[in-house]
Amino acid sequence: MDSPDPSRSKRTAFLLSQLGALASARFAERTRELGLTPSDAGVLRLLGRTPGLSQRSLADRLGAVPSRVVPLIDSLETRGLVARVRSRADRRNYELRLTTEGTKALRTLRGVAERHEAELLAPLTREESAQLESLLSRLASAHALDTELHRDMGVDRTTRRVTGDAG
Repeated sequence: MDSPDPSRSKRTAFLLSQLGALASARFAERTRELGLTPSDAGVLRLLGRTPGLSQRSLADRLGAVPSRVVPLIDSLETRGLVARVRSRADRRNYELRLTTEGTKALRTLRGVAERHEAELLAPLTREESAQLESLLSRLASAHALDTELHRDMGVDRTTRRVTGDAG
C-alpha cells in the first residue's frame, strides 16, 4: 500500500474537523429546539440502549469523572426524563432508567437524528453515503473510538482528572 501524501492527509483531517464541527453545531441547534443539550441526548440514547446503568457506569462509558455526571442526571431527573431506581442487585446503588417521558423524548430524538443525517449527507448518493460510513467506521475503530457516543476526550482515564478542554 502506498503511503499517503502528507499534504493530502492534512487537508482530509481539516475537512473531517470542519464537517464534525458543522454536524455538532447543527445537532446542538436541533436538540435545543427540544429543550435538550447534545449531552442530554447522548445520555438518553445510552440509557435507552442499556437501561439500568449506575451513575458510575455511565460516567465510565462517557469517559467523564462521576462528579461531572451528577448534575447532568439531576437535570434529566428534574425534567422527568430519567429516574434513579434503587438497584435490586446492590441496594447501595441506583440504576438509571428512562421514564415514559424520557422514552418519548428519545423517540423524538431518533427522528431528529435521522433528519439531521439525511440533511448532512444529502449531496451524496446512497452508495457514497454507505462508502463514507464504512470508511469512517474503519477510522473510528483504528483509533479505538466508541461509535455509539462522544467520550470526554479531555479526561485521563488512569487518574480520572480533566486534562484539557473537555467541552
